[in-house]
Amino acid sequence: MTDREVLLVPHVGRRANLEATADAAELLDAAGIRVRVLTPSDPTVLVEHPVLGRFPRFAHCAEAADGVELVLVLGGDGTFLRAADIAHMNDLPVLGINLGHVGFLAEWESDSLELAIARVIEQDYRIEDRMTLDVTVLGPDQESVGTAWALNEVSVENLNRSGVLDATLEVDGRPVSTFGCDGMLISTPTGSTAYAFSAGGPVLWPELDAILVVPNNAHALFAKPLVVSPSSIVAVESNSDTSAAVAIMDGFRELPMPPGSRIEVERGRRPVRWVRLDESTFTDRLVTKFRLPVEGWRGPDPAKRHGAAGT
Repeated sequence: MTDREVLLVPHVGRRANLEATADAAELLDAAGIRVRVLTPSDPTVLVEHPVLGRFPRFAHCAEAADGVELVLVLGGDGTFLRAADIAHMNDLPVLGINLGHVGFLAEWESDSLELAIARVIEQDYRIEDRMTLDVTVLGPDQESVGTAWALNEVSVENLNRSGVLDATLEVDGRPVSTFGCDGMLISTPTGSTAYAFSAGGPVLWPELDAILVVPNNAHALFAKPLVVSPSSIVAVESNSDTSAAVAIMDGFRELPMPPGSRIEVERGRRPVRWVRLDESTFTDRLVTKFRLPVEGWRGPDPAKRHGAAGT
């Protein structure tokens, strides 16, 4: 038995997911790598499973990944984001194996599960850093309401669905525009293919250092997405006479925004350590995940790409 240990984070909503997680656990265990499993709020489905019930179980907290080598996610993007929360707490690498639908955040697909586990066992992987966002909410009197972080995006959302949120967008301490809107999305390049994309934002390649700002259903002549410097501080102020709002990070971490409050978003101090298993490009991932039509593509002239022989 080695000192190596892996935290498995499964999506337990489907039987097939449980069986894939059990397969991964048995492969790791057979290689002498200790396994622990993150439990949902109701752990019954794991406790009663003939394989997964044998391994230590942990709730969603920093201690769940204390001392492990990496966090291994078996599920879709929602499961990955929750697992990244734990990996980020402990500055650990996180690897996603897609058992969901689109699974844009996953590195590998379920039909290559055994190969992915073999690569983990051999420690045959590399790690790249993905940009994050640090978030601070200040109350009407500039008192601290709370802090948080995001891998994908911060979504400022109006709580009054019968009206609009009156808010002012600010970049680097200067006002840009005031909107009546449903909210505002502030995204990393990694999150540009998620909520921000659905709201009309552009796709940003993850190698790009930038912050994406997308007004959400704004009633304004100028309400286009903005791509700003990664060193910028993006702020959104709500008017004191508007409705309350909420800031939602990655779809599940929340901070309240009372009327007259302010949210400040900047590049995160700690990135997410993203496990890569192959050399496939983001372009290939984009085409595959969105099923983009590429029929008729011939590609660049090899002679122009590599240089003519003898030159």
